[in-house]
Amino acid sequence: MSTSREEMTPERQSAEEPVVELDRVGLAFDDKVILRDVSFTVLRGHTKIILGGSGSGKSTILKLILGLLRPDSGEVRINGQRVDTMTELELMHVRAGVGMVFQEGALFDSLTVAENTGYRLYEEMHWPEEKVRARVQETLGFVGLGDFLDRMPSELSGGQRRRVAIARAMAARPGILLYDEATTGLDPITATSIDQEIIKLRDLEEVSSVIVTHQLRDAFFTATHEAVRRNGDVDIVQADAAKCDEAEFIMLKDGLIVFEGNAAELRAAKDPYIRNFLS
Repeated sequence: MSTSREEMTPERQSAEEPVVELDRVGLAFDDKVILRDVSFTVLRGHTKIILGGSGSGKSTILKLILGLLRPDSGEVRINGQRVDTMTELELMHVRAGVGMVFQEGALFDSLTVAENTGYRLYEEMHWPEEKVRARVQETLGFVGLGDFLDRMPSELSGGQRRRVAIARAMAARPGILLYDEATTGLDPITATSIDQEIIKLRDLEEVSSVIVTHQLRDAFFTATHEAVRRNGDVDIVQADAAKCDEAEFIMLKDGLIVFEGNAAELRAAKDPYIRNFLS
């Protein structure tokens, strides 16, 4: 799959510069505090996995990254640009480099798989039809659905719908992909297939990933495996220690980050809240 990014408007960051950065972010709705002094960064091609109980602020962070919410305090930067002070028009430019995968896939039931996958390219980026068709075939082929272009969402399994959602999110070649409970509700085998797509995008396309999930099995699988090319094929294998360090976990509790570290450090954590969450 081509790694060319010529269609993507925002500048790509070097590997040493954060592509996502939250700096002392706070947010409250009336008297309910959602996030308190939250700070973290994501580097190019790295993964940040956000864990926490219901209402801890996990999905709120994704909305802040997209500019759908603005913090009460602190700063949010995407590819070095501060987005929390941008106008909606300015945000459109930044969002061109960000893709989003929702829990239920959020497909248009009246559109085919191909039309769903190419929707953003048609409607927002105004690509010519032939170019959209070629890119749609490429992305659906990448997620193993190259023969499903003309099917309707109602003809797909839950796992296939999620794969279409991933293809749609990656169609514009974003440098950042956000996943909001992408494997929730799927059986373990299907969930693993989605995890593998996330890993392939990260390791073969250098896509930076922010993953919100409460599925611990999928979180650890994504953090501890990598995609490698072998004789033209792609294999998902156990990652070495250096690669595992590129995937960091954040644990939220009452809007605060109570843990940040790799998979091994999370498993070894002694904090009672974390131990209870992992049990």
